[in-house]
Amino acid sequence: MVDTIGMNDRTYVDEFHTPHTDKLHVVERYQMMAGGKTLEVALYVEHPGAFTTPWTASQRYRRVPPGPLQEASCAENPANYFHEDFEPMPIAEKADF
Repeated sequence: MVDTIGMNDRTYVDEFHTPHTDKLHVVERYQMMAGGKTLEVALYVEHPGAFTTPWTASQRYRRVPPGPLQEASCAENPANYFHEDFEPMPIAEKADF
């Protein structure tokens, strides 16, 4: 389990680049599944300054044959080495949460 607090505001909550403040609290739980062929990450997110209620999400990763790993861009290292197209931030007329 990874329990994270005290993040700065230079990151995003999700792939849609939802912003947050330093009040963000994220709990990640990692579990191997399917005889070690799948890694599941369960997330719990709470942010009293941005969301009206905590929310959860999960992501599954499958094991692949050994080989080079792709480097991911992040707030501290924004270089886009692989020229990936990023999804634009969705814009709503009113908040949906």
